Amino acid sequence: MAKGTLEELLQRLWNDYASINTQAGGIYNLLTGKGEKIINDHIAFRTFNIPKINIDVLSKTFFKFGYKPKGEYTFPEKKLFARHFEHKDENNPKIFISELKLEECSKDLQKTINQLVDQVPDEATQKWDFSISGVPWRAIPWDMYVKLKDESEYAGWMSVFGFRANHFTVLLNSLKTSKSLEELNAFLKQNGFSLNSSGGEIKGSPADFLEQSSTMAHPVQIRFADGEKVVPGCYYEFAKRYPLPNGKLFQGFVAKSADKIFESTDNKNATPKASKK
Repeated sequence: MAKGTLEELLQRLWNDYASINTQAGGIYNLLTGKGEKIINDHIAFRTFNIPKINIDVLSKTFFKFGYKPKGEYTFPEKKLFARHFEHKDENNPKIFISELKLEECSKDLQKTINQLVDQVPDEATQKWDFSISGVPWRAIPWDMYVKLKDESEYAGWMSVFGFRANHFTVLLNSLKTSKSLEELNAFLKQNGFSLNSSGGEIKGSPADFLEQSSTMAHPVQIRFADGEKVVPGCYYEFAKRYPLPNGKLFQGFVAKSADKIFESTDNKNATPKASKK
């Protein structure tokens, strides 16, 4: 199954992500321009809990490259389940994969998603780079997207972006010029970047051993079956990890914080100024 290397996959994931979320490259350049060396804390992916494309399928290649499953998380309000994976080499980013629990969604949404997934060739899911295959079904009409996202923003996003990195994450602990998320967030806002304020700009606390913040998803012009429209694409996240009592940095995630981070792709924040997909 795995024909390439982990380094190649990670680079391709970043290149694809940065081409959609052009603000990520801008932020990356701002930070490296200050002399920072960026360490990526984790990469996140989305999918559905259909056996053909679920977490187990999406994580296969990462298993081949030495990743192991760690924490599991549930998000009742968003009807999501997630699992994160860690590599034996801690220099490699963690992988966070979530899936929408279709059985908890409406019959109409289930029918639509199953019709899309039925278009995915079985052989496509066996490829080592399936996690960066994009949209494997025909372009949907605008009204179908609106109906999906009105019930589940997550499903709407998947319907037009498919399989690729939803976000990358800067590990604040690796930065020298920003000692706190408050300081980093202020720097980002000064440079014109909008932040996700759902639940507050900073989600989590030292007591949780993890603090997170993120930009709002960069708007992208999508070609639908009946024309082009602008929708929210990918966002950039920032995480500060705190040491556990044993002195090692906490490596997991906090469900109540991640729940609000998911809202970084809420489409009411899209604007006409967009990059093209």
